[in-house]
Amino acid sequence: MRQRDRFIDGLRALAILGVIGGHWLVGALVATPAGDLRIDSPLRHLEWLQPATWFLQMLGLFFLVGGYTGAQGLRRARARGETDAEWLRRRLWRIGRPVLAATVILAVALPPLRVLGVIGAGTAWNTVVLFVQPLWFMAVYAVITALTPQLLRLDRRAGLRAVLAFAAVVAVVDLLRFGPAAEPAAIGYLSVLPAWCFAYQLGIAWSAGRVDRRVAAGLLAGGLAAFVVLIAVLDYPVSMVSVPGTARSNSNPPSLLVPALAAIQAGAALLLRDRIERFLHRPRVWAAVTVLNLSAMSVFCWHHVALVGVSELARRLGTLPGLGDVPTGAGWVAARLAWYPLLALTLAGIVVLVRRYEHPVPAAVPDRAATRL
Repeated sequence: MRQRDRFIDGLRALAILGVIGGHWLVGALVATPAGDLRIDSPLRHLEWLQPATWFLQMLGLFFLVGGYTGAQGLRRARARGETDAEWLRRRLWRIGRPVLAATVILAVALPPLRVLGVIGAGTAWNTVVLFVQPLWFMAVYAVITALTPQLLRLDRRAGLRAVLAFAAVVAVVDLLRFGPAAEPAAIGYLSVLPAWCFAYQLGIAWSAGRVDRRVAAGLLAGGLAAFVVLIAVLDYPVSMVSVPGTARSNSNPPSLLVPALAAIQAGAALLLRDRIERFLHRPRVWAAVTVLNLSAMSVFCWHHVALVGVSELARRLGTLPGLGDVPTGAGWVAARLAWYPLLALTLAGIVVLVRRYEHPVPAAVPDRAATRL
C-alpha cells in the first residue's frame, strides 16, 4: 500500500481549514422579524477585518496540491497501462460524488422542513445560496483537473515559464478590466482559468522536480512584491473575498492578487517544509490531518449547512452574540470565534452521516486483466 505524503496531506488540510474558518468568520446569518435568517458579512461593516482574508483564503494551496497529486496520479496510471480518460473519469467522480450526494440530500430535505415550518422560506433559500456559492470553486477545480494531461504536456515543453504565462494572462486581463481604457467588467471572467491554473501548474512543475528552495524563495519574494504593489500602489481591494456592496472584487472574477497570494503561500510552505513535516509527525496532529483528508469534500460541501443549523437553533433560543446579531463590532468577531467548537462539532456530526458517499464500501470488481479476455 502506498504511503501517504504527510506534507501534501498537511497542506490540503490547511487549505480546507482556511476555507471553512474563513467562511464561518465572514459569513453572518442575521435573524429577521419574520423569523428567517438573512445573509450578511462583517467585512461590509468592519474594514479592519479584511486583511484577515489574506491568511484565510488558502485555495492557492489547494490547487497547488491538486496539481502535484494530479500529475503524480496520472503518471502512475499511465505506468499501470490506464488511459488518460480512465484516470480522469475516476478522479472526477471522486470529486463530484460528495457534491452530487449533498445536492440530492438537500433537495429532498429542505422542502419538507419548509412545509412543516421547521425553517422559514428565507432561511431555506439562503441555505441553498450558501450551499451553491462555494461550488464555483469545485467547478473550476474539476475543469482544470480535466485539463491535467494537457497541462502535464505543457510542463514538459515550457517548465516554469508556463506558470509565469498564466500569471501574465491574468495581468493583461486586469489591465483591460481596471486600466484607463477599462472594458466591460465581464471581461474579468477571462481570468478564471488562468488565475487558478497558476497554482495548479506550479504543482505540476513541483511534481516534476522543478521547484527547489531557490524557486520557492523567488515565489515568496515575487509574490510579496506583487501583493504590496497591487494593494498599496494600484489600489486593489484589500479583501481577498468579495465584500457585499463593493464594485471591485479580487475573487469574483479573480484578480492578479490571486496568483500573487498563491505564490506567497506556495513559497512559504515549501521553504518551511522540514518544520511542517516535523509538526505533522506528532501523532494527534497527524490523526486529525488524516481524518480531515479522508472527508475533505464532505467537509467542504456541508460546512455552510452546519452554520445555518447552529444559527437557526440560536435564533429560536433568542439572539445570541455571534449568532443571529448584526456583525458590526469586534465583540461579534470574538463571539463568532467562540462558537467555532460547536460549529465544528455540528459539522463533524453531519460528515459522519454522509461520509459513506465520499468513500462508499467498494463492490466486488472483476479483475481488469480478466475482463480483457
